[in-house]
Amino acid sequence: MKIVSWNVNGIRAAHRKGFLKWFNKFKPDILCVQELKAKTNQIPEEIQKIKGYYSFYNVADKKGYSGVGVWSKKKPLKVTTKLRFKRFDNEGRLLMLEYKNFTLLNFYIPHGDRTKKNLQFKLDSYKYIFKLLNKLKHRNLILIGDFNIAHQEIDLARPKANLNNIMFTPKERQQISDLIKADFIDTFRYIHPKTQKYTWWPYFANARTRDLGWRIDYIFISQKMKNKLKKAFILTDILGSDHCPAGIDINL
Repeated sequence: MKIVSWNVNGIRAAHRKGFLKWFNKFKPDILCVQELKAKTNQIPEEIQKIKGYYSFYNVADKKGYSGVGVWSKKKPLKVTTKLRFKRFDNEGRLLMLEYKNFTLLNFYIPHGDRTKKNLQFKLDSYKYIFKLLNKLKHRNLILIGDFNIAHQEIDLARPKANLNNIMFTPKERQQISDLIKADFIDTFRYIHPKTQKYTWWPYFANARTRDLGWRIDYIFISQKMKNKLKKAFILTDILGSDHCPAGIDINL
């Protein structure tokens, strides 16, 4: 089963740049996207009604902001959109899909802002996420999405220059460490322990061409699922956003 995450930085913009062509060629079993930046009625109909897929959305109250979506070949048993953290929920940052053998959570974690004015909101979001995960710990879990944190120095091109910058502060990096301590596997790092590959590049300074990027998009799985994991990949050649798709191939 191919499960993919992609922060599309606006589903309408991604559609104009070939999203549907890529989707129909790659044919993921489940695709999770972040930053829809659209209300449901603004998502192009051909995107909403892809043949052979069920689609689900959680959009922000604010127009043109945030939001997450999932396309799945298999219909989930239940879909949840609330973390029970008001600001997080109002910004449409979670889709949880429950299947017979596993539960998938698609996250768009707050960035925190370069000035760090929203860093506490980001850290509080992780507190609520950990509360939810503790309630779900008996299940097989897949956590997927834009976590807006580079965990280790290998996960960004210029770690020394970013030691105190948002997405790489010690408090943020600790959240990923705590996820791993809570029996989750960073699938890409598990399969590729020494590979330096990124999922996001700033728009300025020709960063993508120069590969001055960050790995901030993840797929975590419960430790007890690791023997089912076949592949983990990052599709750096896929354009259409400032992020690229990342995914796993897993037996479920």
